[in-house]
Amino acid sequence: MCGINGAFAYRADAHPLDRAELLRVRDAMAARGPDAAGLWLSGDSRVGFGHRRLAIIDLSEGGAQPMHDPDTGNWICFNGEIYNHQQLRDRLNRDGVATRTQSDTEVLLKLYAQRGEGMFADLRGMYAFALWDAQRRELLLARDPFGIKPLYVADDGATVRFASQVKPLLATPVDRRPEPAGHAGFLLWGSVPEPYTLYRGIRALPPGHWQRFGTDRAGRPVRFANIVDALGRLPSAAGSKADDALDQIAAAVRDSVAAHMVADVPVGVFLSAGLDSTMLAACAANAGELRTLTLGFNEYAGSPHDEAGLADEVAGLLHAKHALHRISAHDFESDRQHLIDAMDQPSIDGINVWFVSKAAAAQGLKVAISGLGGDELFGSYPSFHQVPRLVKLMRRAPVGERAGMLLRHLAAPFASHLPSPKYAGIAEYGHSLSGAYLLRRALHMPWELAELMEPGMARDGLEELATMNRLDASIDGLDSDRLAVSALEMQWYMRNQLLRDADWAGMAHSLEIRVPLVDLQLLQDFVELPDFDAASEKRTIVRRVAPDLPETVLNRPKTGFSVPIHQWLNPGARGGVMRHRDWAKQLYRHFAAA
Repeated sequence: MCGINGAFAYRADAHPLDRAELLRVRDAMAARGPDAAGLWLSGDSRVGFGHRRLAIIDLSEGGAQPMHDPDTGNWICFNGEIYNHQQLRDRLNRDGVATRTQSDTEVLLKLYAQRGEGMFADLRGMYAFALWDAQRRELLLARDPFGIKPLYVADDGATVRFASQVKPLLATPVDRRPEPAGHAGFLLWGSVPEPYTLYRGIRALPPGHWQRFGTDRAGRPVRFANIVDALGRLPSAAGSKADDALDQIAAAVRDSVAAHMVADVPVGVFLSAGLDSTMLAACAANAGELRTLTLGFNEYAGSPHDEAGLADEVAGLLHAKHALHRISAHDFESDRQHLIDAMDQPSIDGINVWFVSKAAAAQGLKVAISGLGGDELFGSYPSFHQVPRLVKLMRRAPVGERAGMLLRHLAAPFASHLPSPKYAGIAEYGHSLSGAYLLRRALHMPWELAELMEPGMARDGLEELATMNRLDASIDGLDSDRLAVSALEMQWYMRNQLLRDADWAGMAHSLEIRVPLVDLQLLQDFVELPDFDAASEKRTIVRRVAPDLPETVLNRPKTGFSVPIHQWLNPGARGGVMRHRDWAKQLYRHFAAA
């Protein structure tokens, strides 16, 4: 896990690169890689890479970056981990390709020389990298299928710049004008939806895509993997076939955890009272000494929201070296500005990841396993039953979508008396899975944005976002409600908020967060189980994956993870959680003024 940056002056009349600029961007990401720093600038100053290293695989100088392949002249800077690098190296060696290190970075270089863009079919991991093809004089950018690792690109038509974070790119001559879609998207969702950022000149490379830049030419991103395609190809197993399917799923989960344990440093596990992290910890225990970490909040001590007791019980059962880290309102107040400054883009979530990452780093860990992605994979969010149920209800209602829009306008004067502004949009949006999902996950509804930001900017942002069209496109071809909601959650909430929060909050503390349940191989090996409801399906899978876990652990009701931010920001308040809308407004004012 690292921070990468670079630039390529690809148009003939573009100015040569500025070495000081490359260093400035690189070192703005020092927390991503405190172990080492590297820089490569070509002799003609047309292309250059910067790298900050967090040494996890091949801790020797052999893993230093940017890395050069002397056989081809190619260069690479890479952020992430290739979990099957050992198998790929063995195959390369059998094919007569010599390797000199144990680094997964070198495997990428050699695999590219052998297979070109065909290499992506072989990779299992989380990654974003830039590769300079010396023979073709082209820059190749690539990002993993789920978008676990970020890669931001600023192309002005003459020079393309890239980095692992948005903020460091602002130290370069990029177009910093506000991007209406990014601003409107944050207020709509609580996170900035890809590919947008808050700035017109910076975009995210889409997940599962590569993009080439050559002399006087910027290619379009090319897709090499699509999680919707993988979901659409999942087999379905009902009745007597379900038992075999459960064995297949359990084997796939254990295999993914084993792959994600590959490291030359200790790997910890974030252990909550939830089934996902408990299952992962049980699998990780098979790899040797288990180190687990639980985050607790003083305000929740002794309440149903306190996860410390059950996590401690699980850690004892697994003979883990366990640490509990409790935080309070004072901790939040002390860290609040540091936390906001570390956010690369605004997000209403991520506070818990910030503090658990800080605690992990204090324990000396560089790598931690997270259960992120389990609810999306196993269908255990409330959205999996709420969204289809609303659609079925509204399709029986006598009010159509157009009439629903009229009703919403008529109800506008009374909206303040509704429990939530979303109620006004039920008849308008509840007729489709996409619309019902928007109602479920949106922070604000589209018609509210003109009151929260400049109205013209809100209008332009909503037009560019084309939210309903994009939501529809993200489930195109999926005829199962269960899989469609999985696709929506994976591509919207998980990608734009959870994974991004894990990246910025973890890397702010030089911690790599790995997510075994966000794995394309695991998804491809998964099986849809139509005879199970969400609660029983997950418990049945966990029993199959980790049969030694006791029923007291398996049967604990799902409470969801919450942060007592209401109490922290409003001392003396008697309860409840501060509405995310209020936190979003504070963040938006901060980022809009920056």
